[in-house]
Amino acid sequence: MPEGGPVLGVTSLGEEIYLLRRKGGIDQVEVYDIISYCLQRCLTVPNDHRLCDMTSCEHLLCLYISDEIAYCIHRLDLQGNAKQWPVNDEPTCLSVNAHHNLIVACELVGKIKEFSPHGELLRDIILPGDVIHPWHAIQLTSGQFIVCHGKRNDPVHRVCKISSDGRHIVQSHGGQRDSFTGQYHWPTHLAVDDNEFVFVVTLFNRRVTFLSPTLEYLGEVVSPDQLKWRPHRLYLDAQRRRLYVADNDDDDSGLSAGRVVVFSV
Repeated sequence: MPEGGPVLGVTSLGEEIYLLRRKGGIDQVEVYDIISYCLQRCLTVPNDHRLCDMTSCEHLLCLYISDEIAYCIHRLDLQGNAKQWPVNDEPTCLSVNAHHNLIVACELVGKIKEFSPHGELLRDIILPGDVIHPWHAIQLTSGQFIVCHGKRNDPVHRVCKISSDGRHIVQSHGGQRDSFTGQYHWPTHLAVDDNEFVFVVTLFNRRVTFLSPTLEYLGEVVSPDQLKWRPHRLYLDAQRRRLYVADNDDDDSGLSAGRVVVFSV
C-alpha cells in the first residue's frame, strides 16, 4: 500500500482497509478498497491530540482509536460520527474481544482495561509485576490474554499468556532482550488467528514471529529483508489470510514516513 505519512494503525471492516496515518502533524483515517488498494475517502478524528493505535469491531461496524496524550478512546462509525471517553491512564494498543468489548493496554501502569462499546469501564486488570510495559493485549475465547511486553531498554521482552483474572502467567515466550531466534527487542503488536496461533511484530528485530497456541516458536513469517524500515503495527485478515504490517521510517527524531506491506499467510 502507498508510502506517505507514518502509519499508526491498520484494520479492516467489510470490503475496506482503514489506515491511521499522520500527515504534517495531523492524524486521520484513510479508507482504501480491500481489493484495489485505491483510496476511497478520509475520516477525521475530532479533538484528537496524539493517536497511538486503531482497531475495529465488525459486529458494531465502528473503529476505536487510542489517544496517548488525551488519555482517551475515540470511537468512529463508518460515516465519521465520533464520541470519546476517558481511560484515566495512558492507553497504548487496542483489541476487541468476543463479547464486542474493547481491551486497552496501559503500559505505564501495567494494566489491561476492558470497556463496553459505549465507554463503561467493566474491568481494571492489574498484570503480574514482572510484565513490565505491556503494549498490546488480546483476549482469547477462553478468557485468557495474550500480552506482549518490554520497552526499548527493559531487560525482559516477552509474549505471555496470562490468566483471565490477570494474576498469573500461564505460558511465555522470549526473555532477555536480544535479536536471536526466540528473543525479542520491543514486541509492540500482536495478531491471533481463529486457531489461536500468534503473530508478533518486533520493532528493533524488524520481523514478525509466528507462535503456536502454547507460545512455542514456529518461525518467522516476515523477515527484515522484506521490510524497508521498522514494523510498528500488525493486522491479520483471517478470512483472506492476509497479514498487514505497518512499516515506518523511525529514527531518533521520530516517525517521518510509512507504508503498509501485505503478506499472504
